Amino acid sequence: MTAAAVPGTPDAAFDRSLAAARRHGEAVIVPLGALVAGLLAFALFLGIVGRSPAEFYGLVYQAAYGSTFAWENTLARTAPLLLAALCTALPARLGMIMIGGEGAIVLGGVAAGIFAMLYPALPGVLGIGGMVAVAALAGGTWIGTIGFLRHLRGVNETIASLLMAYVAIALMNHLVEGPFRDAASLNKPSTAPLSDGFRIGTIPGLDVHWGLAIGIAACVLCWVLLERTTWGFAARIVGGNVRAAQVQGLPVGRLMVGFSVLGGACAGIAGMIEVAAVHGAANASLAAGYGYTGILIAFLARHHMLAILPVATLLAGFEAASGLVQRRMDLPDATVLVLQGMVFVALLAGEALHGRLAWFRAPGRQ
Repeated sequence: MTAAAVPGTPDAAFDRSLAAARRHGEAVIVPLGALVAGLLAFALFLGIVGRSPAEFYGLVYQAAYGSTFAWENTLARTAPLLLAALCTALPARLGMIMIGGEGAIVLGGVAAGIFAMLYPALPGVLGIGGMVAVAALAGGTWIGTIGFLRHLRGVNETIASLLMAYVAIALMNHLVEGPFRDAASLNKPSTAPLSDGFRIGTIPGLDVHWGLAIGIAACVLCWVLLERTTWGFAARIVGGNVRAAQVQGLPVGRLMVGFSVLGGACAGIAGMIEVAAVHGAANASLAAGYGYTGILIAFLARHHMLAILPVATLLAGFEAASGLVQRRMDLPDATVLVLQGMVFVALLAGEALHGRLAWFRAPGRQ
């Protein structure tokens, strides 16, 4: 509030509106600035290694957004990224930084593949529904355990989730290469191929599987949960100040575990979608890095459930273009990972400026 503004006057109302606009503006401008800074840093990197930044970004646009086929390829990659980002964004709203979504994805995919092996005679609706249920259970239990340890023993969820992701990948390899390996999978150990009744088809009019619709629906439902329900309101209070939430009698432990389970369930369903719509069986291809890309998406979106949608589409475009860039510019496959790393570093630097830029402060605030 400015010195001349008196509570209840039009000037005071204007000050409040201006302060709110500046807060919302900072939430958008800082991540966008970090994204632009990361892209510029990567352009400098390309120049140093003797490649054209203009050619690189031109190829990315061509391969990711330049045609109907390109858009369909990008949207197909967007589907698991939406759900992977929710695995980080949901617990983050309570102040927890979960970076182990990759583990929930691979376990969800393995659980779905094993379920299809054990119950091959189930009709399509029950079969797909069963795969969704077991995948959500596997992913939710895995990430929920980390939330439980955080609440019960104060275990650092960032370190624990990262370490458990490696454990999950090792467990997947054991199950796929051992007790549930299909004897016919010689070169690439896998579970038995899914029958047609367990496969997820494409959305009518698009060559994109239904996983995209599931991912969008999950983002919308999570937004409703957080912004339009008492549970979401309580979660935001916990994220703002745990001590204040405890003083108010809110069930902090149940909220932490519950939102961790929900985030893990989303990641588990992402693994199920990859099995039922892309790979047709559970194998090492499930560890494709979607969980780690989801971390970047969640932070760029500032853990806003609806902002995840455009950010995931943007990052999916870069991944969809990696093959063309590799062929045309003779760059290694890890080039896109370098780009993601630079954007993430820029984002972390931008987070350090959050709340410190004078223009975004409320009027009269020092």
